[in-house]
Amino acid sequence: MKTTLLATLVASSALLSACTSTSVSEPSAMISNKDKAVAVLNSIETGDTKAISYINSSNYTQHNLVVGDGLAGFGEVLHALPKGSAKVKVVRAFEDGNYVFTQTDYNFFGPKVGFDVFRFDNGQIVEHWDNLIAKADKPNPSGHTQLDGALTVTDLDKTAENKALVSEFFNTVLVKGDYQKMPQFFDGDHYIQHNPAIGDGLSGLGKAIDEMAQHGIKMTFTKVHKVLGEGNFVLVISEGTFAGKATSYYDLFRVDNGKIAEHWDVMETILPKSEWKNTNGKFGNL
Repeated sequence: MKTTLLATLVASSALLSACTSTSVSEPSAMISNKDKAVAVLNSIETGDTKAISYINSSNYTQHNLVVGDGLAGFGEVLHALPKGSAKVKVVRAFEDGNYVFTQTDYNFFGPKVGFDVFRFDNGQIVEHWDNLIAKADKPNPSGHTQLDGALTVTDLDKTAENKALVSEFFNTVLVKGDYQKMPQFFDGDHYIQHNPAIGDGLSGLGKAIDEMAQHGIKMTFTKVHKVLGEGNFVLVISEGTFAGKATSYYDLFRVDNGKIAEHWDVMETILPKSEWKNTNGKFGNL
């Protein structure tokens, strides 16, 4: 099935490259961008070739640094996967304007947790960013996994407000380092944490920071590249360093009554340019 999908990707490239926005079939156009993104992710496991039509083959920019650009790069990665090994379970999916962002439980060259961001133009995917990390083999100190927790999107009318709150927290506390202002963004110590190494609440976060300091590990945030949201969920894409290495951070927050109530994250070391398989950059165009 994987070989069939690869062959279809390659064979379809020339045909799809000639397509315009009017070439998307009416049934396909009626499918939400969110559903299209989920279908593309699921195709990694199922080999569903219909999902190819949701990708603009002549204008598809890839920001995963270990994947070649365009539809061909996507096909090469699928072909390299051990037969029958790929597993995909999209746990959360959100839509913000022309962007869809997802959180997924993968078996992709080993068990992983990942965030994917897709940009759409005229109903087709034209750009992709992601962050992946190895899946932890046990819950964090508070018993939470990297993927469990709240699922329901609420407060759609508060999307802009919640994005502004999380953006202010990130820039004020994490980028500028004004940690004294951290409590104003939280409801006391009531804060659910899904990072595999950190316990719940501000107390759990403080303990983790102290432990890192004791081991000489420094975590910095230098720039926020994108803030996306739908209702009570907000994703922040940023960069900085962890233990001296350039790092990409994807942080998903759930907001409740104007306070940050829950957090999931994936951090990934940014490869040196000598190892990149495309020239688009980890944060290009964000």
